[in-house]
Amino acid sequence: MGSSTESPRVPASPEFLAVFRAHAEADGGMSFARFMELALYDPQVGYYRRKRTRIGYAAGTDFFTASTSGPVFGELVSAATAKLLRDAGRDPRTHVFIELGAEPDSRGILAGISHPFASACAVGVGGELPLRGDCVVFSNELFDAQPFVRTVFRGGDWREIRVRIDGDQLHELEVPFAAGVEPAPTEGYHFDRPIAAARLAAAIAKQPWRGLFVGFDYGKTLLELTRHCPAGTARAYFQHTQSNDLLARPGEQDLTCHVCWDWIAAALREHGFAEPTLAFQEAFFIRHAEEFIAAASAADAAGFSRRKLSLLQLLHPAHLGQKFQVLQALR
Repeated sequence: MGSSTESPRVPASPEFLAVFRAHAEADGGMSFARFMELALYDPQVGYYRRKRTRIGYAAGTDFFTASTSGPVFGELVSAATAKLLRDAGRDPRTHVFIELGAEPDSRGILAGISHPFASACAVGVGGELPLRGDCVVFSNELFDAQPFVRTVFRGGDWREIRVRIDGDQLHELEVPFAAGVEPAPTEGYHFDRPIAAARLAAAIAKQPWRGLFVGFDYGKTLLELTRHCPAGTARAYFQHTQSNDLLARPGEQDLTCHVCWDWIAAALREHGFAEPTLAFQEAFFIRHAEEFIAAASAADAAGFSRRKLSLLQLLHPAHLGQKFQVLQALR
């Protein structure tokens, strides 16, 4: 995404403060997860509810992702998921490709490209679609956009970081957190708990469908999150600039944290999926879309077209190849 730069806090808008007050608890505060839910998804002031372009390189955008590379990403996903189905003895032509968490007004990553599936559709953030029959359920950076619980280890116990309003200012407030059972890390260790992402995975998995789950995102194992990320993984993004000020300009900046792959994999296993497989995006495509990559590279062997540059961006470890990971599982 962007470079890391800190700046003075930009205050919340009067519109957001009014929404915050309307949903605040008796003490004038709320959990960070609830704050994030309002900041991202409130119908009136939520970041993802605004009619604006968030992804890309144009002025006013906030971040870029794999879909910014154009149709090549959809072609790679189509080739890889179709091969996974065929390797499992299943026919892609009987499966519906369903993209969850698509941008508003998007027709999905397979729009306008040739694919082997029975049909393809895209469901926007917050949209509902009953999953039935044979499906490929795909998402790209859906789980990292789910509300998370912020905690910090102090004085031998985990404490929850909540959000409170004081006048027109938003502040952090620490309270006891009874649900923390992880081994004691160092004093001041932050653990941003992507609990809602795991719940979303369970909600997807428990529906009566069979086929392939494929989630592209950035995440870490539980061990990594509780041992190797002392500052936590919560971040804000605004105009391609990364910030640690999560309370600035709510409703106008993106909020995210790394997902916990162990929790998502456990939710899939609990609902009958075979053992999930996790790989870097680079390795996933090279293993499962090898023929497509070879053909695309050969078609532009002597040059660097926009299409080939997009392919390199998606695969190169220094770009998106190892920034994102892919969790896939069959049922």
